[in-house]
Amino acid sequence: MFQFKQFSVDQTGCAMKINTDGVLLGALADADTPKCILDIGTGTGVIALMMAQRFPSAIIDAVEIDYTAAITAHNNFKDSPFARRLNTYPTDFRNFFKAHPTAEFDVIVSNPPFHLNSLESPQAKKSLAKHTGSDFFEDLIESSARHLTIQGLLWLILPLETADLVKELAGRFGLYLQKQIAVHSFSHSEPHRLIVSLGFIKVSAEISKLVIYDAVNSYSKEYVKLLQPYFIAY
Repeated sequence: MFQFKQFSVDQTGCAMKINTDGVLLGALADADTPKCILDIGTGTGVIALMMAQRFPSAIIDAVEIDYTAAITAHNNFKDSPFARRLNTYPTDFRNFFKAHPTAEFDVIVSNPPFHLNSLESPQAKKSLAKHTGSDFFEDLIESSARHLTIQGLLWLILPLETADLVKELAGRFGLYLQKQIAVHSFSHSEPHRLIVSLGFIKVSAEISKLVIYDAVNSYSKEYVKLLQPYFIAY
């Protein structure tokens, strides 16, 4: 059980536990007073819960292909102060969109499977959660483009090589880079993740960086400030 300031997250049965990628995306994925949010691959539900805390008027739908994880997320939602605004769907995003062909979202957010064409994990659930091929991202981008509102945004956190593919695919479906946040462990280290925001408006993208540590075992002030609304320790 992971206790946040306004909610708690049971991780039972979830292959992918709460991690830095997820909480960064939950804290940084932004929009102008969104009413409808979709979290694809919700896992424990932590990103959906953080979005529910940040946007008190938003309804959040959370999709999770792993049934056990979906049940865990459902229970985490049910026990939270935001229960009435959170919905769980134990299916993959393709089937979700087929079942809701007219659904539109102001924000679609995902910490997706990102190890493109890599070796399969020996643990089946973790493999399902974190391994995929490029066709996954093509389907994700195309489906998101069909179900975003005109001002809507798709937010993803990705390794650099996967982000290059995603930005290329986005252009095929009329989505343009809006924001890009490079995530660095230390100020002197190369980025290991990119958080990207994609939308229909052609703009000059806002480029920035986030450094997690000032030194070993010492979080940066910007990291602490970002997660202070959620983490009890901060």
